[in-house]
Amino acid sequence: LIADRREGIGVCGWILVSVSFLLVLITFPISIWACIKVVREYERAVVFRLGRILSKKAKGPGLILILPCTDTFVKVDLRTVTCNIPPQEILTKDAVTTQVDGVVYYRIHSAVSAVANVTNVHSATFLLAQTTLRNVLGTQTLAQLLAGREEIAHSIQAILDSATEQWGIKVARVEIKDVRIPVAMQRAMAAEAEAAREAKAKVVAAEGEMNASKALKQASMVLAESPAGLQLRYLQTLTTLAAENNSTIVFPLPINLLDGLGQKNRGG
Repeated sequence: LIADRREGIGVCGWILVSVSFLLVLITFPISIWACIKVVREYERAVVFRLGRILSKKAKGPGLILILPCTDTFVKVDLRTVTCNIPPQEILTKDAVTTQVDGVVYYRIHSAVSAVANVTNVHSATFLLAQTTLRNVLGTQTLAQLLAGREEIAHSIQAILDSATEQWGIKVARVEIKDVRIPVAMQRAMAAEAEAAREAKAKVVAAEGEMNASKALKQASMVLAESPAGLQLRYLQTLTTLAAENNSTIVFPLPINLLDGLGQKNRGG
């Protein structure tokens, strides 16, 4: 980390700075082209004077002045960077091999820390994202991985953000793009889902049969109290069949009707 040191560049340093400044004045205005640098709106410049960061703060945007002989600078891009994580071979908690890839969005919020605290901030963030993805997903089961992508992404983001804070990195978002599982596992999962759907369908059909049986029982109890109602229901069923299918329907006459006709004939 950058130490908050108060010692200066020393006597020799001040002599070199003075000589450099004097050379700029002697060669003015030609030297002004080497002293003026342009920093874009989305960039910051970390200026080193004799190897030390000048004023511990990045400069820009706009025009900045440097001394050609004693000052050097490094430009840092502050725009959001998209980091694609290639597919990682992961063994889940329930011993299922999967391939998972993702994407990380981050940006540099401290140009000085990004330059002084890590050699290559983008490479370090990329490698850390790969390792964190494998470590976090290795503690999840396959069902948790498939159902809880958003929660897992937030967990990875929090881990990355805390780890890269010293590098001047702010992780804005982490997304898990795709989860690939072996073909044999896909077939097993499909068979399991089909069996579960069939079992559920059988349960629903059985519940329907039970409800229908209860309704028929209640209907039979009501019809048992009224024989004429049973006959009317019988005739209504025949009318329905005749309307749907134009065919000859043979049905037996009720016995009580025949008895009534016989009594009328004997009386006559």
